[in-house]
Amino acid sequence: MNFLSKMLSAEGETNPSSKRTITFLAFLLLATGFIAELFFEKKVNPQTFDTMMYIVIGGLGFTTSEKFVKKEIK
Repeated sequence: MNFLSKMLSAEGETNPSSKRTITFLAFLLLATGFIAELFFEKKVNPQTFDTMMYIVIGGLGFTTSEKFVKKEIK
């Protein structure tokens, strides 16, 4: 649990980021759907698969962009 908490939080933050949590959960669902379709021949709706893929890509993009944006100290 400690590893998961550290993975989802940025350096210096104690609470996991909601963007990272949602992106991680969407990735797990996407991977589960891919594995189910590949190995167990369960059909996944292509629109649902694409939507989850866009959520993962967007979440990773926003999370990564935080590292490059200069934060203002007030």
